[in-house]
Amino acid sequence: MTALGSRLFNKVGKFCEQLPVFLNTFLVFSITGEVSYLVLVEAPLEAEQQKTAWSSWWKALHLLGQYFMLGNICWNAFLFLKVSPSIKGVFLGGNGLGQGWRYCYTCETHTPPRCSHCYDCKVCVLRRDHHCVFFGQCVGFRNYRYFLCCLLFMWLGLLYAMVMNAEVFIVILKEGVTLHSILLLLIPWIMLVSGQVSARAFTFAFIADTCVVGFLLVSAFFFFHLFLLFRGQTTREWYSSRRPYNLGPVNNLRQMLGLRWYICWISPLVPSPLVEDGINFQVTGSLEPCQ
Repeated sequence: MTALGSRLFNKVGKFCEQLPVFLNTFLVFSITGEVSYLVLVEAPLEAEQQKTAWSSWWKALHLLGQYFMLGNICWNAFLFLKVSPSIKGVFLGGNGLGQGWRYCYTCETHTPPRCSHCYDCKVCVLRRDHHCVFFGQCVGFRNYRYFLCCLLFMWLGLLYAMVMNAEVFIVILKEGVTLHSILLLLIPWIMLVSGQVSARAFTFAFIADTCVVGFLLVSAFFFFHLFLLFRGQTTREWYSSRRPYNLGPVNNLRQMLGLRWYICWISPLVPSPLVEDGINFQVTGSLEPCQ
């Protein structure tokens, strides 16, 4: 009985770990589908424009832009999950131990500077930034680029979706700021269950709300990581007044995003080899790697 309960608990734990990934995927595709519907069916064009050639071009450009952003979000997320940031398969012997190296009693190995153990991933991660609960994996040396680019296109996509959903807010508030319109925007679920609104109105209100809340959350994460990027820090290092790995804005971009930092954000298919190996790092005022 105890063994059965243990197995059931482990399965529930694994399901809970993957739940944020499924929810994120569902929301991303739901928002994309709703915005596509707005573009194709309820495009905010003047009546005389809707039957012209401009209408087709307008819709095509919008669809091309949003599916370009969706493709980048999905591909960056896929590579982020596929590329392991851990020390598995990495030869740490090198030139011997130096300043900043530690011993991990869980992994039973010495680890280089900026490396730390993740108790969720159950492994040490090179230049560990943080454990991302939304993806269920650590952000580290080898997958940081895909994480940041995924945040970038999520931010752009939510900004675009929020602008496109402005028409939804206008329709809801066209009769004035009433109790009904406020409740529809704030608690659409309760309005649907109580029969106050139709399923269609609920869907548009819920997705419009999700765009606003998602945009605010992603903005906070994205600009915080940009702030850290230009300071040459990870999330674990940001509270420190010392910034030994701050090599200047351009060099920090090269260290984090690779040699083609200026173009790699366009697509995850653009190769951008990393400058360092995740074990040795250049420090401020030094042209040589810190051992």
